[in-house]
Amino acid sequence: MPRTGHGGSTSNAGNLGVRTGSQEADAQSLLALFTSADDPYGCHVSSFGGGQFLDLAELTDDERVLRQEAHRIAVEVLRPAAWSLDRMTPMERISPGSPFFTAMATLKSLGYHRLFLPPEAGGPDQRLSALTQSVVLEELGWGSLGLATAFLVDMLPVMCMSNFGSQELKDDLMVPWVDDETGSYHGCWAITEPDHGSDFISVRDSESSTYGRAQLVAERVDGGWVLRGQKSAWVSSGPIATHAAVHAQAGGDGDLVHSLFAVVDLDQPGVRRGPPADMMGVRDDPQGEIFFDGVAVPERNVLVPPGPLYPAFQDQLLCLTSSVISNVAVGVARAAFEEALHHARTRIQGGGQLSRHKNIQLTLYGMFERVETARAYTRAALAHTQANLPGASELAAGASPRHSRAAQVFAKRIAYEVAHDALQVVGAQGLSHDALVEKLFRDARSLLIEDGTLEVLALDAARDLIDNYERTDYDLEEMMATW
Repeated sequence: MPRTGHGGSTSNAGNLGVRTGSQEADAQSLLALFTSADDPYGCHVSSFGGGQFLDLAELTDDERVLRQEAHRIAVEVLRPAAWSLDRMTPMERISPGSPFFTAMATLKSLGYHRLFLPPEAGGPDQRLSALTQSVVLEELGWGSLGLATAFLVDMLPVMCMSNFGSQELKDDLMVPWVDDETGSYHGCWAITEPDHGSDFISVRDSESSTYGRAQLVAERVDGGWVLRGQKSAWVSSGPIATHAAVHAQAGGDGDLVHSLFAVVDLDQPGVRRGPPADMMGVRDDPQGEIFFDGVAVPERNVLVPPGPLYPAFQDQLLCLTSSVISNVAVGVARAAFEEALHHARTRIQGGGQLSRHKNIQLTLYGMFERVETARAYTRAALAHTQANLPGASELAAGASPRHSRAAQVFAKRIAYEVAHDALQVVGAQGLSHDALVEKLFRDARSLLIEDGTLEVLALDAARDLIDNYERTDYDLEEMMATW
């Protein structure tokens, strides 16, 4: 596939496809939003964090440099943008000049959107290992859960096109998307519906046929499909996306697994956006409804047609998204832990440092233990998923749904528990909107619902382990026959 150049680098991180140095577009304009260099986020309790901690994994020199660069971007770009976005009205967040667009353009100008792609799709010459991906995902989550989410949903259509798209679609849409360094392209994942919040991820529920008609239906026409209906107000990046990865029930009859998956251009007649939602948490990624009134979808844009492949595809897609977001959640947990640790070291209470009190010491240890165990498990789950997704190798036949779902459930729960304890350690200061830990707590609480509630994810994992606990591998053709 012909490609354009992706620029150079000024450190070893360039070997992994990321630009370094001072090339980030308008990054300093974000820092200029804040008046005090000693108080960069306007918070009562906030530490830069050096990105330094004992990582039990043996990182290569390139991986260590990449972590440092990703942490620097998290400190200099993501956190300031997230802090500003959190205080804006929903409409301000999506208006021209919003820090959201500057942050996304910065990540793209540095090539972060290419890191997770295979070489043939414009990724690094040597595909990043799962460990390297985990390192970057954790730093993005540490910087901003909302902007990390926006970054990931932007990549979802591209990753699916690289695996399922025709050469024509790749040349016309995927290549310019990957070559984009200004944020001209932005994707979203249009899956949730007002009456089907988590229904589309309940692929193993034997009662899914009773869920009823979907609210977005695809009707077959000459040359493709037509979409009619809507997706709910919780579509991450929905208000600003140029394209959407869309799940739509085919014909509007039968089970929700009788659906298709397509990349849809949102800048065409028939597409309408609802106002951005005013959310409690993850306010740094705009969310909103998308309406489709007779929107045309060419056949080439349908990556997975209705049929036995769709539920198997959906199952494995959830393995990928679950293992990815779990590593981001670890970053949120670590951010909350580090805020509590910083506060405990510097706060004077009861005649001495707060960290000298035994109850605080036990709390900090419990937070540390949970962050470390979550990191270990989510990295293992991502490594398994990356190695076993169909197409990853000649032997890869399918990733384990129960393990990927467990990674997401576990990491989200840990992020919330650690953020809860961090707020308790910080005390009254943490209840202020001027405290970073207050935002982290709201974000972590939102995680328990977004991308599938913990209960729905756990039920899907439970059905898999009941049916397949003794199995050591998965077979895509067998899965397709089952559905």
